Amino acid sequence: MRAMVLEKAGGPLTLERLVLREPGLMEVRLRVRACGVCRTDLHIVDGELPTARSRLVPGHQIVGTVESAGKDARFSAGDRVGVPWLGWTCGECIYCTTNRENLCDNARFTGYHIDGGFAEMAIADARFCFPIPPAYPDLQAAPLLCAGLIGFRALRLAGDARRIGFYGFGSAAHILTQVAVYEGREVYAFTRPGDDAGQRFARELGAVWAGDSGSAPPMLLDAALIFAPVGALVPAALRAVAKGGVVVCAGIHMSDIPAFPYAILWGERAIRSVANLTRRDGEEFLALAPRVPVHTEVTAFGLEHANEALETLRAGTTRGSIVVVPRESV
Repeated sequence: MRAMVLEKAGGPLTLERLVLREPGLMEVRLRVRACGVCRTDLHIVDGELPTARSRLVPGHQIVGTVESAGKDARFSAGDRVGVPWLGWTCGECIYCTTNRENLCDNARFTGYHIDGGFAEMAIADARFCFPIPPAYPDLQAAPLLCAGLIGFRALRLAGDARRIGFYGFGSAAHILTQVAVYEGREVYAFTRPGDDAGQRFARELGAVWAGDSGSAPPMLLDAALIFAPVGALVPAALRAVAKGGVVVCAGIHMSDIPAFPYAILWGERAIRSVANLTRRDGEEFLALAPRVPVHTEVTAFGLEHANEALETLRAGTTRGSIVVVPRESV
């Protein structure tokens, strides 16, 4: 099979031919149909996350068709499944046994510890895969598996907040805006300065206000979700939320948060982070998405153009989500 391989952090992905093993007892071997591109992929490629292994195939928003399955796998040949970031947990630690498997100290992640979906084929633990809702074509389903799932978990940490701000209007925010509007919330979208197209896109999706991240919203918010990996947005978001509000940092990596006065935290404001996802998050969100219905806007790149896809994500110039697909699927 062909795969885009990261030899070491900081370098480009290279197109190689690899031999894929057969699936284990609880694994499935997938023909990859699409794989979403995530900011976490950039953090891995750029070396901003601790090195998990060398010669890695990135990509953790995989939509694939089962070609073969282990004896104890819960899927069969021909099934269409999604593979998320959370690829395996121990099932025995304090976190796993208290419904917090997203915090498992021994967890392994797709496209980080386990070869991912920037390839024509992949192996995944069937216990951590999800059936894909039939209404979603492959390309539109892929962003649901991380941008959607992690965003959904972040939204739930905002509680019943009515007015909610999204800082960074990329793949996750364009999905979560639709969910928030469906739930009767008001969305306030913050983009990088000068991103008029992103602000128009947010309003098209139902945001009641859109401006740049240096602007104050027209009224105080009940919660703010930060998707951009920019620590300076934390004090900005604290200033934008009312007393009792929460700021949720939704990324796996963020630049340092600058010092800020206690006065903008006081008033029972809170700062939280989101770590990974649970299988329950996946089941709940993938049941909700077709009811909204969530529509993902996608720009597709062929497998051999995965480096270009990553650079496009870095530039922040794409509307919606970016997906890498094998040549025959473009």
